[in-house]
Amino acid sequence: MSKENEAAEGPDLSRRGFLTGVGAGTMATGLLTGITEEVEAAQRPALVGPGGVPITLNINGKQNKVAVEPRTTLLDALRNRLDMTGAKKVCDRGTCGACTVLLDGEPAYACSMLAIEAEGRKITTIEGIGTPEHLTALQKSFIENDGQQCGFCTPGFVMACTAFLEKHPNPTLEEVQAGLGGNLCRCGTYVGITAAMLDTAKKMKGGA
Repeated sequence: MSKENEAAEGPDLSRRGFLTGVGAGTMATGLLTGITEEVEAAQRPALVGPGGVPITLNINGKQNKVAVEPRTTLLDALRNRLDMTGAKKVCDRGTCGACTVLLDGEPAYACSMLAIEAEGRKITTIEGIGTPEHLTALQKSFIENDGQQCGFCTPGFVMACTAFLEKHPNPTLEEVQAGLGGNLCRCGTYVGITAAMLDTAKKMKGGA
């Protein structure tokens, strides 16, 4: 391009200047994009799997080392790898509550979280809160008030009830019914379960 044509386009925007500016802008954008991708990659957690991944689960106060695939749920790890079968596998979609365990004292569905997600947290299962020889007050109340029939949902209910009573030591019947809404009993033993809850709360306050 001649100097006369370049000058005719004015000093502020020549074709050469325009193309030079576009090239510089594109290069800068590319550099910034590359830096951003590197930062995001550094912040992104490392990929694991698909084979077994060694993890340590704190269950009932004991450290349990196990290797599981990243897709393994906490429920399957408990039942199939650690032989803790108290939590039951029923709906396997987080609706019935039969697999309820406590995570840092809060009730959680073991079928709805990955085992690797539970690493570093305090897990309590039904095996950790009482034994046939030394039942908790709540477990005794379940028996005394006929709070179980087939017993399949009972471990999940006991765990949910344990967590509930920790926060609500003096509940009303309506509060108990609302608080246990996340657990289902196919036998329909709700009258006995709620009676066990209220009876336990009474005993906790020193009642007979």
